[in-house]
Amino acid sequence: MVPFFVWLQVYRPMRDALMRLLEPPIEALGYELVDIEFAQAGRGGVLRIYIDRRAADSGAGITVDDCARVSHQVSQVLETEDPIKGHYTLEVSSPGFDRILRTRAHFERFVGARVLAELKLPIDGRRRFAGSLKSVSDDVIVVDVDGRECRLPIERIQKARLKPV
Repeated sequence: MVPFFVWLQVYRPMRDALMRLLEPPIEALGYELVDIEFAQAGRGGVLRIYIDRRAADSGAGITVDDCARVSHQVSQVLETEDPIKGHYTLEVSSPGFDRILRTRAHFERFVGARVLAELKLPIDGRRRFAGSLKSVSDDVIVVDVDGRECRLPIERIQKARLKPV
């Protein structure tokens, strides 16, 4: 496992560049780019792309045909731009039941759901907050943790995801 500080220095810039490169063609197909992961594996790596329907179309899940459509389009972009040197495998998937929450729009979409948020730096000595997402306003999420409302600035969230019961 790569230490977190190494991941921030090496993988985060690559992830951010890939997000900027791949988000427009994925959105043009009618999907939302939820997140990207790149994991080293042996002599190559695995590029995982998580897609979802847009919030307005969220009633239906992601199908194998959706993943194939996005995979085909993304493969063309990656072949043309060649942002990743060396061999890697491309995987396109739905975000799953414990999907990542990365943007304000993600949090707004899932108000009322159970979430797990981990902060970069602690607030009142605490970095992990699990509970019901009550609201989103002014770039702050409010999470009800055991009857106590905790206000978490979105920019201080290191990672967050849905936490199914």
